[in-house]
Amino acid sequence: MKNATPGSGSAIDFDNVSLRFISQDGHATVALRNFSMSVARGEFVAIVGPTGCGKSTTLNMITGLLKPTVGTVKIMGQPIHGIDPRIGFVFQADAVFPWKSVRENVAAGPMFRGKPKAEAHALADEWIRRVGLDKFGDHYPHQLSGGMRKRVALAQTFINSPEILLMDEPFSALDMQTRTLMQDELLQLWSGTGGSVVFITHDLEEAIALADRVFVLTARPGTLKRVYEIDLPRPRVMSQVRYDPQFIELSKRIWDDLREEVAIH
Repeated sequence: MKNATPGSGSAIDFDNVSLRFISQDGHATVALRNFSMSVARGEFVAIVGPTGCGKSTTLNMITGLLKPTVGTVKIMGQPIHGIDPRIGFVFQADAVFPWKSVRENVAAGPMFRGKPKAEAHALADEWIRRVGLDKFGDHYPHQLSGGMRKRVALAQTFINSPEILLMDEPFSALDMQTRTLMQDELLQLWSGTGGSVVFITHDLEEAIALADRVFVLTARPGTLKRVYEIDLPRPRVMSQVRYDPQFIELSKRIWDDLREEVAIH
């Protein structure tokens, strides 16, 4: 069951997008070619593909940091002009201020957006509680484990109520047990928001377990090879969904697609 309601429109649209980089010596590299993708409001999409196929490039185009050489990228039906405040980010590296406490880190976004300090801190305490860190508000990042810092990153992002959430391999540095817990945490936080997610990962099982649809990209220059509908019921529990026969069948099919591209690469 998707969060998106039929007819609610697109959050993100790539229309026949190609992106070419020109190096200092004049050499041209095509990162994406003829790529189209539409993400509905409230939909969770995962993108998988071999290294260097343009997965992270797609996120940078959604943010406006990169502009397509050909084609268009739109947010909520409009062309992109600069960084959109409706977009939140969670990356592999944690974007925390090491000199600030957990509470100050989580409150930084609302304060930057104009909320009074007391209100921002109260809101931060609520989100710190929601990610299970209510006893750690006064701690500093160096005092936290990797999984706890990732919880801080999720609180930092969700506190701003993003309509679009971009995630670039956010859990790849975590051990398997912590990673499974964080995947469950993400789904719980996302399920009540109505926001759209674009999730980049190298982990095929992670993509299938989290997403409504999985987009498979070809080896560079990346283009869309196939889209898989993940018709597994929600809410999903990570430790259980991997044993669903439909999950196992999807894993085999998508891996067959990916293996061809990894061999090419």
